[in-house]
Amino acid sequence: MARQTKRLTDRRIKALKKPDRYADGNNLYLVVDKSKGGLSKRWTFLFKSPVHHRPREQGLGAYPKVSLAEARRKAAESRDLLDQGKDPLDEAKAALVAKKAQESRKTFGQCATSYFETKKQGWRSGARQWLHQLSSYCQPIWDMPVADVDTAAVLGVLQPLWQRIPATAPRIRGRIENVLDAAKVAGFRAGENPARGKGHLALLLPRRPKGSRPHYAALPYAGVPEFIAKLRENTTLHARCLEFVILTASRQGEALGAKWDEIDLDAKVWTIPGSRMKAGIEHRVPLSSRAVEIIEHQATIRHHGYLFPGLRANRPLSPARLRLLAPEGGTVHGFRSSFRDWCGDQTSFEREICEAALAHASGDQTERAYRRGDSLEKRRVLMEAWDRFCDPAASGNVIALKTVQR
Repeated sequence: MARQTKRLTDRRIKALKKPDRYADGNNLYLVVDKSKGGLSKRWTFLFKSPVHHRPREQGLGAYPKVSLAEARRKAAESRDLLDQGKDPLDEAKAALVAKKAQESRKTFGQCATSYFETKKQGWRSGARQWLHQLSSYCQPIWDMPVADVDTAAVLGVLQPLWQRIPATAPRIRGRIENVLDAAKVAGFRAGENPARGKGHLALLLPRRPKGSRPHYAALPYAGVPEFIAKLRENTTLHARCLEFVILTASRQGEALGAKWDEIDLDAKVWTIPGSRMKAGIEHRVPLSSRAVEIIEHQATIRHHGYLFPGLRANRPLSPARLRLLAPEGGTVHGFRSSFRDWCGDQTSFEREICEAALAHASGDQTERAYRRGDSLEKRRVLMEAWDRFCDPAASGNVIALKTVQR
């Protein structure tokens, strides 16, 4: 008489209330045990080892996480191994050791890419350049097993950069530290983090003097009208975007990522959500006359959700081409400094209003806690004054504007 197989069904399994071992056939069993929560159910495969010549038991997982069909599939694989004269438990252990050995040889580049893919959705800005910069500057360790990255290897990356690009090098160090920490948590390496700064690399790398942090090169504000005159001769979309950046005193990432649903032309306000702001706080930008003109022009070529659409569908313009338009000796970000210097030298607007236009927090913690408004209308007057100053057609826009009232 043939042995009965596939005796169990999902319906029967769910109805089982008595602790025992229930056969499905072909050496596959469901074990029902008492537990603190009531009953637990797990799969087991019983066999006689052709290697060790004694009965052995192989756990196949808990039910219902491992379904009846999945348990039968696993049991069938174990029977195939038995037919080949192999012990399923020995083979499973060997596979686990091989997997751990392979994972332990994961490269720094693989770990960095994995870290980036996990984290990038939560980053407000800079996601696109994060991995590109890291892969460019970390070539000496990119293909190195992450378990082998030590202090000497990290110094080999950082020492050539520390004096050459003092603003970027500390960021690269921090990114290496994060990747190595994540690799340790994932079990790919052990020991202290060789990229740790305080108490470690700080003792081995030159210390930068206080106040030595480099600033973005900025065009003096007196040269802004002339620069905008040249910019208006350029009919590309990047030129209009850069002019918009200058007139709104915004960061290039904020302007490049601007979407139509952030623009209120009736109120002449651009509302940047906190998720796209450096400080993580929503920022309202009063739009000057020329900024509105640029937006109205963009409406005539509207392709998708972005105010300044790129060539690829549903993507903004590339920041690389925007940077190519920067003036000699200046940067795109530097126009924020041009604006701030103009505010301080040529107007009588309060410091708090000027800082608010740049989305900078001003005042101490207590003062900020009690200040609920964002001085939008006062900032509107300021941005219109900046608009008039930047207009190359305006007369006397390089003459001191101390008469501009608050």
